[in-house]
Amino acid sequence: MDSSRLLRTSGAVIATAALLISGCALEDPGPSASAAARPQAQGDGRAWGDLPAAGAIGAGGSLAGPASTLAPLPRALPSALRPYYAQKLAWHACGAAGFECATLTAPLDYDRPRTGDDIKLAVSRKKATGPGEHLGSLMVNPGGPGGSAINYLQQYAGAGYPAAVRARYDLVGMDPRGVAASEPITCLSDAEMDAYTQVDQTPDDATEIAELVEAYQKFADGCASRSGRLLPHVSTVDAARDMDVLRAVLGDEKLTYVGASYGTFLGATYAGLFPSRVGRVVLDGALDPSLDSERINRDQTAGFQTAFTAFAQDCLKRKDCPLTPAANAAAAGDRLAALFKQLDAHPVQAGKTRKLTESLATTGVISAMYDEAAWGLLRKALGAAEHGDGALLLRLSDAYYERDGKGSYTNLMFANAAVNCLDLPPAFHDPNEVREALPEFRKASPVFGASLAWSSLTCGYWSVPATGRPHRIPARGAAPILVVGTTRDPATPYPWARSLASQLSSGRLLTYDGDGHTAYTRGSKCIDSAINNYLLTNTPPPAAQKCS
Repeated sequence: MDSSRLLRTSGAVIATAALLISGCALEDPGPSASAAARPQAQGDGRAWGDLPAAGAIGAGGSLAGPASTLAPLPRALPSALRPYYAQKLAWHACGAAGFECATLTAPLDYDRPRTGDDIKLAVSRKKATGPGEHLGSLMVNPGGPGGSAINYLQQYAGAGYPAAVRARYDLVGMDPRGVAASEPITCLSDAEMDAYTQVDQTPDDATEIAELVEAYQKFADGCASRSGRLLPHVSTVDAARDMDVLRAVLGDEKLTYVGASYGTFLGATYAGLFPSRVGRVVLDGALDPSLDSERINRDQTAGFQTAFTAFAQDCLKRKDCPLTPAANAAAAGDRLAALFKQLDAHPVQAGKTRKLTESLATTGVISAMYDEAAWGLLRKALGAAEHGDGALLLRLSDAYYERDGKGSYTNLMFANAAVNCLDLPPAFHDPNEVREALPEFRKASPVFGASLAWSSLTCGYWSVPATGRPHRIPARGAAPILVVGTTRDPATPYPWARSLASQLSSGRLLTYDGDGHTAYTRGSKCIDSAINNYLLTNTPPPAAQKCS
């Protein structure tokens, strides 16, 4: 079962796939949103607990007109929050050589700080290696929502970011509230999660629809019963406010940040709430905050179709392409759809104890769309599946879900649903609404449309009402913000980057004409040079620069 709106950097997905396929297990490191979080016009003199000005959207999700925008919080820090901003972190060595870890304390509910009900947030850093002037902290987030920033830092960014950037910045990752090492949300056992991922996500009759609805209800009920305390307090606004506490505790006057995928929404939200504290901010693989859930899911469905078309066109040029003798990408899509239908009726063996179902196969293909470097592996996986061996395609699916070789899941999918279902109202509330939308989803993707339409029903059974709404983020007064978009990005379609760059009053669009999800540190010297120069010299690239 796919979880729509799962937005994370390609490196996080494909690195996981490499670990799984090599047989290695993943290593884990260790009531409504508050009225106080409802943003006001900056410097308007009101307390943080006042209602938002007309035309603004607050963290509680209250709308005040059709042209809603995320308005900034006042600059003055409320006295009740000062102890959080003044805390000292106790760093200790952790993970691989050179990394340190600490715990940040934040109020669970920003409307009720210092009540004793706080949340503990895990933080890690790798200090600047030198030489050169120290430029402060560079926070990173790989997306999700639900992706572990600490894992991303320690397994990728800490050594994979350009040496010049690592020399000048302390690289910092904080697992957002409810994620990984920061009081993780839990919903299902590993065995229950295995069953959940195998439920038929393209139901053919009333019985299969009922089974799918039951799975969504069980998932939502499990989250409510096991993590009910956290569920109302894991919005993106809450996480952005946590970032500002960490910024201050690290001693940085302004935030320097690289956010990928969903991390762009987190970074843009920070900029909207705290525009005067924006430093050098890179938003790579951008999400458009002005879209509702149905539009996001439908656009993403089209994005995965675009990515599959690029894969198929490349595949058909190769001798090992399992989609031949298809004459074109459309025919290749028909062949893949036929494989999915065959697996729906007759799952194939995938190792000694597991089978590859249609839902798991679909997820495996989607996983490989995140990075063209995985296309060769996908060709092998599809060829093997056609001959009755589903092991490789299953491992790609496991990588997407962050399931290790021992059958243990991270809490990625639990946090993903919790944040998404709080940030926006459901795309659909019941199966009838899905049925009505199926033609548009199938039009967006003949291959993935039905699956992604039904997976968009997840939040329809959530126990906590959404507190956010679609909104624009102008972040007026912020320093230049670099928005990066990839033309054939499957998970965050390129028009989203153009939209976010146009919403931000200081947005600067950088375009990568290429495949895969996100662009930084993925092989384009042009992209990397532009972003590195911005981070190191505070000089954004020329307006509308394009790279390939």
